[in-house]
Amino acid sequence: MTRPDPLESAVRLRRVPRQARSRQKLAQVLAAADRLLAADGVEALTTTRVAAEAGVSVGALYQYLPDRDAITEALADVYLARLEDLMDAFAGRAKTETWADPVGLLVDAFAGLYRAEPGFRALWLGRGLTDAAREADLAHKRVMAAGVHRILVAQHRVRDDDAAALACRAAFLAADAVLQEAFRGDGAPELLDQLKVMLRAYLDRLPRP
Repeated sequence: MTRPDPLESAVRLRRVPRQARSRQKLAQVLAAADRLLAADGVEALTTTRVAAEAGVSVGALYQYLPDRDAITEALADVYLARLEDLMDAFAGRAKTETWADPVGLLVDAFAGLYRAEPGFRALWLGRGLTDAAREADLAHKRVMAAGVHRILVAQHRVRDDDAAALACRAAFLAADAVLQEAFRGDGAPELLDQLKVMLRAYLDRLPRP
């Protein structure tokens, strides 16, 4: 599945960069914002601090990201795209590989992404989400749940029907909530282990093809 470039779909970009140099500068700005977010939280994302961290003028930053909300929403788009790309990669692999434990594989993979993305954790587990970012997250959850269904269908674990799709959505939403709770602390492995037990038991109840 081809996804929109998050640098083009970010909800609050003042204008979309078209030239390679401009796109590189915006990516540089978002990388700087990610570092500040990871180190100091959402309050650090002032246009002045982000511009200084990125090594660009405030005027250059304003061309694309006029305020803190725009910065956090652009970062949110980038983070969500990474999660969806990971789900897509697993969906592709699921068509040609056979996994003894799809639940364990997916939980570990997404827990690993949580661990590797301190900026994502700071934004999602803090109080920095705007209304637009929350709307994007709702759409994201539907995409991710559909990805779970695609994977389990490819692995011959569930049927390719609406009932199984709804069950996969419920499983994903439960997993997402537990992952977030786990990473409010230190990514407690015992909590993630219990998540796997719960998901396996739930999904094993579903009719198989």
